[in-house]
Amino acid sequence: MAPKMLGTALFAATLTSLLQLTGAAPAAATKLPIVDLGYERQRATNFNETGGFYNFTNIRYAAPPVGDLRFKAPKPPARNRGEVQTGEQDRICAQASPSWLAIVPQFVIFITAYSLGQNEFNESSFDTNTGPAPPLDPRTTEDCLFLDVVVPQNIFDNRGNGDGAPVLVWIYGGGYTAGSKSGSGNPAGLLRRSENRGGQGVIYVAMNYRLGAFGWLSGPSFQEDGTANAGLHDQRFALEWIQRHISKFGGDPSRVTVFGESAGGGSIMHQMTAYGGKGGPIPFQQAIPQSPGFIPYVSNQQQERTFKDFLAQLDVDTLDEARELPYSALLEANAVQVGGAPYGQFVYGPTVDGDFVPALPGELLLHGDFHKNLKVMVGHNAQEGLLFTSPFVGNNAEFKAGIVTSLPTIRAWPSTLNYVANTLYPPIFDGSQAQGYTDQIARGAALASELSFTCNTFYLDKAFGNQTYSYFFTIPPALHGQDIPYSYFNGPNPDEVAVPRIAIALQEYITNFAMTGSPNGPGVPNFPIYGPQATVQELNVTGITQTTDPTANYRCNWWQKALFV
Repeated sequence: MAPKMLGTALFAATLTSLLQLTGAAPAAATKLPIVDLGYERQRATNFNETGGFYNFTNIRYAAPPVGDLRFKAPKPPARNRGEVQTGEQDRICAQASPSWLAIVPQFVIFITAYSLGQNEFNESSFDTNTGPAPPLDPRTTEDCLFLDVVVPQNIFDNRGNGDGAPVLVWIYGGGYTAGSKSGSGNPAGLLRRSENRGGQGVIYVAMNYRLGAFGWLSGPSFQEDGTANAGLHDQRFALEWIQRHISKFGGDPSRVTVFGESAGGGSIMHQMTAYGGKGGPIPFQQAIPQSPGFIPYVSNQQQERTFKDFLAQLDVDTLDEARELPYSALLEANAVQVGGAPYGQFVYGPTVDGDFVPALPGELLLHGDFHKNLKVMVGHNAQEGLLFTSPFVGNNAEFKAGIVTSLPTIRAWPSTLNYVANTLYPPIFDGSQAQGYTDQIARGAALASELSFTCNTFYLDKAFGNQTYSYFFTIPPALHGQDIPYSYFNGPNPDEVAVPRIAIALQEYITNFAMTGSPNGPGVPNFPIYGPQATVQELNVTGITQTTDPTANYRCNWWQKALFV
């Protein structure tokens, strides 16, 4: 797999949107339908003749989060009925990438060979000079709280008749510091799959949410006048918008499935455990978290330090002063702060805030404090942690130092640190330990995988009584994010999708689940319930089989207790 294309697949959310909806016909504006949202009127941006669907792009779902609304929960948009909105101006939220991520593309070929057992890491092989920062994407704006609705013509024309169509809502990944509603892929393949074999079809929705410091600042001082985890509030606001308005496009608000990968999947976990399962009904009925990822930020001290560092970058002392600065100053401070993240980290992400996130999702799931009236399908890959593991860790001391970098609170518990390093992931390199590691790099990858990604799926499976569906993506090298182009498959592309029949099956599973609550349907191998045997549907090179979930282990049970806090 070419490094350029693999890098695009894995980190599409950090790049300019490469996969716009294609086949759009330049229909006359008078022929494109208009939906009255009450606060504004929205015309379809275009009609896709090939797929037979309307694109309603860049619909404002919240007020601009600027001025006094910076760093606060979203508010309803102002009434604006003077002119019809066309959604032609694309928008993405402020982006930032850690410097270590910029050198990953040159590592990809080595990582791929390494994961296949064909190469060893050698520090001298890599050039760590990242070069100049990429130019600012012209779509970047602070006024970015917009969403897209893609609806098949037959569903749109039938709105108001019957119960409406199921809705599939994408929450993108990108480390909580990058990404956009259109950056992960083109949903045409998913829409086509949902209509196969007489299927009703689905409506597809994707929303922007604030990133980096704009969306994820937190901590005691910040929360005196700011809303922690504003990005989660943005997502919830968009989901509530769908509940109010999707019927106007032909959708059924009681049949909403959210899906998302990495930070998107991690966001879904936080939505499922929001307010400890309290605070009113949850605005969706089904969830597909794919490789749900986040680093457990639980320390007030750590959150406070991140906030103070941000203010220092701005050369101000208070949040109010930060609100008065030009957007360009905040954009630069955010980029500098995220750019300096330790290897494998992003500085920002969901934090325990005592409100939306009363505790880590794993803890909330363990204690039954979550929204239980949901159907769940999860997925994870065989090599989730490798991309986030420094290739320059060469001994036990450096391995332990990496644990402390990821979990600063563990420093206060030397016995716990030693337990992680010597019992959970001991320096035994005979292939008998987690994920069969045989060197320090694979050992670090095993820890990163379970801490930030794979154990999260196990927590969900257990919390929902093992009555979930779980897939295990193992097509080599099965790195984190490699299943995204499979989820958004639109035709042969060997650089990103090595096994097209698996991509088609995965899309069938996703859309079947959205339409019926089960991934099973005509033409795809039976997908069993997770069950007491921890059965996962393995998507591999040779086909689709079942195996035992490797995350169903004592290490994940230990991590869920959050004994490192």
